Amino acid sequence: MKFQSYLVAASLFMGAAGAQATQVGVHDPVMAKDGNTYYVFSTGPGITFYSSKDMKNWRPEGRVFDKDPVWAKKAAPSFDGHIWAPDIVQRDGKFYLYYSVSGFGKNTSGMGVTVNKTLDPRSPDYKWEDQGMVIQSVPGRDLWNAIDPAVIADEQGNGWMSFGSFWTGLKLFKLNADWTKPAEPQEWYTIARRERPAFEPDESAAPAEIEAPFIFRKNGYYYLFASWGLCCKKEQSTYHVVVGRSKAITGPYLDKDGKDMAKGGGSLVIKGNRDWVGLGHNSAYTFDGRDVLVLHAYETGDDYRQKLKVLDMKWDGAGWPVVDAAQLNSYQSVLLPAGK
Repeated sequence: MKFQSYLVAASLFMGAAGAQATQVGVHDPVMAKDGNTYYVFSTGPGITFYSSKDMKNWRPEGRVFDKDPVWAKKAAPSFDGHIWAPDIVQRDGKFYLYYSVSGFGKNTSGMGVTVNKTLDPRSPDYKWEDQGMVIQSVPGRDLWNAIDPAVIADEQGNGWMSFGSFWTGLKLFKLNADWTKPAEPQEWYTIARRERPAFEPDESAAPAEIEAPFIFRKNGYYYLFASWGLCCKKEQSTYHVVVGRSKAITGPYLDKDGKDMAKGGGSLVIKGNRDWVGLGHNSAYTFDGRDVLVLHAYETGDDYRQKLKVLDMKWDGAGWPVVDAAQLNSYQSVLLPAGK
């Protein structure tokens, strides 16, 4: 679930105190590269984003949406301007930014997409053009939650969207040729879930703590990352990252023990420690031959404020992703002053 702690506008630019440089405060970070510049997009008012030349020093670039998406209030009547959990992909010379709107604790949710030729806000070609809603979830009709989109192209170049939070887990469907709606005829897959009590009321998210899918293709496999546990609860946060893999994009995604993620499987990638708790909602990329895992983590020593983490992702002898938890401390983002 995306709890009320997502009201993070006041803390986006807050970081470690004292002599330490201010770090970048984000939830649910995703990254793309345009030219020689990296961009991180995150949950926040209108979708907050930052630019960097080195993935360490980040300059705030404002927000993607100056006004709320026109469809947002219809899909989520309690929508308050905070847009959740974006994903950014490049396709045919354009950038597609997927995003979600929702009501707190409800599956009154929808996911949309907006398109731009460039991510550089100083370019004359910079203009986001919203394509509207991709899908929505409706309480009483759906036992899934239309948030946390993540989009990937398969080997044939077809687009697929994974998404989901709590309820009956993480879903996957094929996108149409424009990557703006489900392909017809629609065929949906459950790719990961956790146990939901049999008689849990439909309107309840239930204790099936899973969300934030991200599929990454590497070495002949599709790797499905997911976040288990609770985010956004300061010292009580239990967020952590698990993974499974499949030869087919539709699954089944099996963990290291061969257990299907759709039946509760998932192998640990990284979890919190004394200094950093509640880490997750990751994305994964290859930039210039370097594989990285991008996520947020709460810093114990800074009142559990959310911080950006970019970790090197290695691969063990069996082809499973490995990250070094020591990088949670060694990677320190730096928030630069806003400016041209």
